[in-house]
Amino acid sequence: MKRNIIRIDEDKCTGCGDCITDCPEGALKIINGKAKLVKESLCDGMGMCVGKCPTGALTIEVREADAFDEAEAQKNMAQAQKPQSNQPRPSAQGHHHGGGGCPGSMMRQWNQGGPSAEPVAPVSGGSALRQWPVQLHLLNPHAPYFQNADLVVAADCVPFSYPNFHERFLKNKVLVIFCPKLDDSRDAYIEKLTDILKENNIRSITTVHMEVPCCGGTVSYIEEAIRNSGKNIILKDYVISIRGEII
Repeated sequence: MKRNIIRIDEDKCTGCGDCITDCPEGALKIINGKAKLVKESLCDGMGMCVGKCPTGALTIEVREADAFDEAEAQKNMAQAQKPQSNQPRPSAQGHHHGGGGCPGSMMRQWNQGGPSAEPVAPVSGGSALRQWPVQLHLLNPHAPYFQNADLVVAADCVPFSYPNFHERFLKNKVLVIFCPKLDDSRDAYIEKLTDILKENNIRSITTVHMEVPCCGGTVSYIEEAIRNSGKNIILKDYVISIRGEII
């Protein structure tokens, strides 16, 4: 298939490695002093690495290439994010960072509680968010914060409409958000949700969506994912009015 994929001009490449840290899928490596695309199926063609190259050696081209394999990339990212014995300890703020990559998709978790938890400074405004990212498209089903988690699956508009979202719904939960109307990803989202449920022990799921009919996909996606997973998981559903009240 023809698609966008990274192109590396080895004559311009100095082997500095700046592109490596901005490729969360791990599609690039320094080999014999030059950046190399190690596997076509790991490159999503988005070009997050291009802007980091100081010599302009990286560009995006359209050519015949293996299809991007999101599942393989997610597993590769999860492997890269496993802590190693020689890695530095988490910072005093209690953040755990993945192995480089775009800030929008880099896995982070904090405020996990328990006797081994790192100290966490108070968050301005009382934020109850415990992990990053939160957008379903960016989430890694193998992320450690999903194990033994209570999920809250919310439509994008809910936190803006319901003023007490963090305290009422998000406290001590892991957040997943998406828009069932505007995101053209129904099948991909159901598959991603199914993977999250299959790969982890999810204790409960709370869905929160708006009263408008098109927002009902929020709960229907997760219901289908539960059926696909073959698991019996407690599901609670809440509907928020456009005036910001629980119906």
